[in-house]
Amino acid sequence: MAILVTGGCGFIGSHTVVELLNAGKDVIVIDNLDNSSEKSLERVKEITGKDVTFYKLDIRDREGLEKLFTDRKDIEGCIHFAGKKAVGESVAFPWEYYENNIGGTLTLIDVMRKHGVKNLIFSSSSTVYGDPDSVPVTEESPVKKCTNPYGSTKAMQETILTDIQHADSEWNIVLLRYFNPIGAHKSGKIGEDPNGIPNNLMPYITQVAVGKLEYLRVFGDDYPTPDGTGIRDYIHVVDLARGHVLALKKFNEKGGVFTYNLGTGKGSSVLEVVNSFIEATGVNIPYRIMERRPGDIAENWSDASKAERELGFKAEYDLKDMCADSWNWQKNNPDGYKTIS
Repeated sequence: MAILVTGGCGFIGSHTVVELLNAGKDVIVIDNLDNSSEKSLERVKEITGKDVTFYKLDIRDREGLEKLFTDRKDIEGCIHFAGKKAVGESVAFPWEYYENNIGGTLTLIDVMRKHGVKNLIFSSSSTVYGDPDSVPVTEESPVKKCTNPYGSTKAMQETILTDIQHADSEWNIVLLRYFNPIGAHKSGKIGEDPNGIPNNLMPYITQVAVGKLEYLRVFGDDYPTPDGTGIRDYIHVVDLARGHVLALKKFNEKGGVFTYNLGTGKGSSVLEVVNSFIEATGVNIPYRIMERRPGDIAENWSDASKAERELGFKAEYDLKDMCADSWNWQKNNPDGYKTIS
């Protein structure tokens, strides 16, 4: 049986495809390549020695999805990454985010159920916790009003998927709430390749390190945290990818909605990440303190003990590993996939 991976050419998607192939799974990837590169799958083949079936396909393309599920009757479940993901962009273009993320998921789910495929792992986010009352957050922590349309689409998709399962108990829905994925595959062959100026901390740091950007902008040093900068739970993307493979076991259940935090259970501040990067690589990172960004919160990190208890998931890599692997990817691919012929 095959696993369908939507958005499988992206950062988390491509790393998950590697782990799925290493686990002996047959993988089918669909991606519209809007914010990703098909070249990532060429690198996946170099890493694993295995082929991936790829279709350039948008999850909003009902006709294309119908043809795929008609042709590939061996699909047993889907890992759903596809969607727009930049917080700042979502504030500027909310319609595009709701139309793409919500509309795409509704189309995908409708086609899946028509073809009797009712196993789904959903790429959710710790943004659904909003500004938490206390940390670490557990799966029982309240889902709050999100501070941006991107986060709102994740919370809405969780609600939609939960309602679908409640209406049809044959569905197995796994909601994986990621914290802050960074790092790259040890080989340096795949990694994060953002378009334009990065929105996330680590690719911003690595682009400063490689000389593409002059300095790192640190948004706010007056938060109620030990060094005044925001604290987040950074998880190595390979650990995160392994979490998806472990979550496949829930497809064998008799139906349900299963929610898990995927993080390390440890918070690190922006300046701690910068200093860890310098220690791990020997590369200096100049930075400047800027005003806080609207919508940013002081701190958020996970209690991931439920995933350990029920899935056997535990993050293996520490912050220095994440920094070293991020740098290994960036220095070997200064322009990401763009310079790969």
